[in-house]
Amino acid sequence: MGDTSAPAWEHFHHVADIGLRGIGHTLAEAFEQAALAMTAVILEPETVVERKSIELELSAPDNELLLTEWLNALIYEMATRRMLFGRFEVVLQGHRLKGKAWGEDIDLTRHQPAVEIKGATLTELRVWADEEGLWHAQCVVDV
Repeated sequence: MGDTSAPAWEHFHHVADIGLRGIGHTLAEAFEQAALAMTAVILEPETVVERKSIELELSAPDNELLLTEWLNALIYEMATRRMLFGRFEVVLQGHRLKGKAWGEDIDLTRHQPAVEIKGATLTELRVWADEEGLWHAQCVVDV
């Protein structure tokens, strides 16, 4: 591959909501970075302490839908467990995902969530490898 740049995430402009993109040397790494980008919509990911972990197993018919399933499962876990996550691990086997997320209970005295994410959408949903072999996983989240 030749590229030694670190995995990354970024937000991109979207008229009504927030676009997010994960970039990695592998598809799994891009999914991890997309989840981190989603956390960064809410607050600074480095403020989240790894006190607890959860595990998820998902499947979908293709990589694009698997990305939205992954992000929406994390949104569900954040809402129902009242947690924030700051680190993610993804293992992919075809269109099956085994994921782990580390985080902590929301503490409003330390965490100041900017927004609440309602869901990952199909808007601008795309998963691809670029000409340099880096994987990109993107979509727009509804806030």
